[in-house]
Amino acid sequence: MTADQAGFRTASPRGFLTLGRTVAVPVRRVSVITALVLLLLTAGAAIATLSLGRLGIPLADLAGALTGGAEGKDAFVLERLRGPRLVVALGTGAALGLSGALFQSVTRNPLGSPDVIGLGSGAGAGAAIVALMLPDTVPVSLGALLGGVLAMVLVHVSTGTGFRNPARLVVAGIGVAAICTAVTQYVVYAMERDRAAVLAAYVNGSLSARSWDDAGTIWLVLLVAAPLCALIARRLDIGEMGDDIAAGLGSEPQKTKTLAVVLAIVLCAGAVSVAGPIAFISLTAAQIAKRITRVSGPHLLLSAVTGSLLLVLADLAAQQLPLFDNLPVGIYTMAIGGAYLGYLLTREWRRGVL
Repeated sequence: MTADQAGFRTASPRGFLTLGRTVAVPVRRVSVITALVLLLLTAGAAIATLSLGRLGIPLADLAGALTGGAEGKDAFVLERLRGPRLVVALGTGAALGLSGALFQSVTRNPLGSPDVIGLGSGAGAGAAIVALMLPDTVPVSLGALLGGVLAMVLVHVSTGTGFRNPARLVVAGIGVAAICTAVTQYVVYAMERDRAAVLAAYVNGSLSARSWDDAGTIWLVLLVAAPLCALIARRLDIGEMGDDIAAGLGSEPQKTKTLAVVLAIVLCAGAVSVAGPIAFISLTAAQIAKRITRVSGPHLLLSAVTGSLLLVLADLAAQQLPLFDNLPVGIYTMAIGGAYLGYLLTREWRRGVL
């Protein structure tokens, strides 16, 4: 499906944000305006996260608390309870959104995401195996990270062409994801009830009891990966026109695709290591950003901001909705993803595509 068939404009007033001679990030006016709106919405969701509920910091005191004047309950909420959780949600959502944008740009598939190629499932299996075989010895988050990496190694080997062929990548990823999901379900079934409940919450994705160490981890991953994403942003934008044209313009499409997939895996693995395999953020964030702006392109920055907004909203629902107490945030992101897929299928059916 081409950009015009999907309803996106291929031409739009734009320029490039340049940093030296090597970095040129495509910038469009509509993207800048959209980013500002999304940032304002994210700020509003963050304020609601800190202020709502019985333990929330009153709005009148929030500014003072954020500038170092928190005391007593407010200090506990900001420094231990909700502050780290919010910062982790912002970073994890950004990493997942950026990861999905990279992967969808490479595969040229609106349903493509690191979830599809088995990274999340591998992380869940790694966490499950560590929790069953090495309880209280190896951190579950480390097991998740190792499981995700091993799943990617299996995908890399089984395609026969590494990460260069998007079609083989998706097919191999689906197979690896199925195997990893079976392993996870077996471990959850075999474990004692209490430990299985804790593990089930983690493998669905959870932001409960996050610490500043977790926040530092995910933001360090972003700090390392984001500049590399900026380096290939222009090449990805050119790649939207097809491999032949991209090669003719010197963008080296195969190398660009491989680097983009590796960066997507690193970002998603970092998110999984601190919050578990949170589903659908990487799938929906890039598509929402693209459909808001109605222009073609990878939309890396917008996808990151959209991912942050979606995850903060999902975590706000997990904390404040009274009907479902202590549900993992991953359950809510599954609902967001399911609603998005339902909308997409209905829209395509009405247009006569399906």
